[in-house]
Amino acid sequence: MTANAEAGKRVRRPTGGAGPLLEIAVGEFITRGYDATSMEDLSRAAGITKSSFYHHFTGKEALLRAALERALNGLFVLLAEPGAQEGTPTQRLRHIVVGQIRLLVAELPYVTLLLRVRGNTETERWALEQRRAFDAQIAALVRAAVDAGEIRAGVEPALAARLLSGLVNSVVEWYRPGRPGAAELPEDVAHAVFQGILPAAS
Repeated sequence: MTANAEAGKRVRRPTGGAGPLLEIAVGEFITRGYDATSMEDLSRAAGITKSSFYHHFTGKEALLRAALERALNGLFVLLAEPGAQEGTPTQRLRHIVVGQIRLLVAELPYVTLLLRVRGNTETERWALEQRRAFDAQIAALVRAAVDAGEIRAGVEPALAARLLSGLVNSVVEWYRPGRPGAAELPEDVAHAVFQGILPAAS
């Protein structure tokens, strides 16, 4: 079974309002793909009629928007935290990396869906714009760290920011809730990023 399918199964639970319906929809979007998922698929997965689903959401795009907002709001709340605003550029970057992993662990299906967005709909294009805005702030922090001499000279900030983003986002492919060491994962990832994983050269 793929990681995407497993993420989809994890969000299934009894319905009882808009929140559980959104979780079921996210699971279906991850498992089937957003374009291939119909409202009939969603209502069948939720065990309710389509009209009952429409009582909570105007349609599939509204579900997608709500799910992506949940993931994106978490990222931008993180950027506004004191730890992301105060301290040296590297200290701020480390705070953000730890926070991103914590968000991913707490909101795995929603973050997974965000990372699957390809820009095929208006909502997906909006989400991509938001991701670019977030990444631009990370690139600016990397640039500030280079200028402050905290990162070795010659590092291209935009490339370093992309690599950092890729490392953090790759966690969705292998992380499983309840795995051993999950509580330490955010700090472990930050340590690997900022202290490295290879022994220092003698």
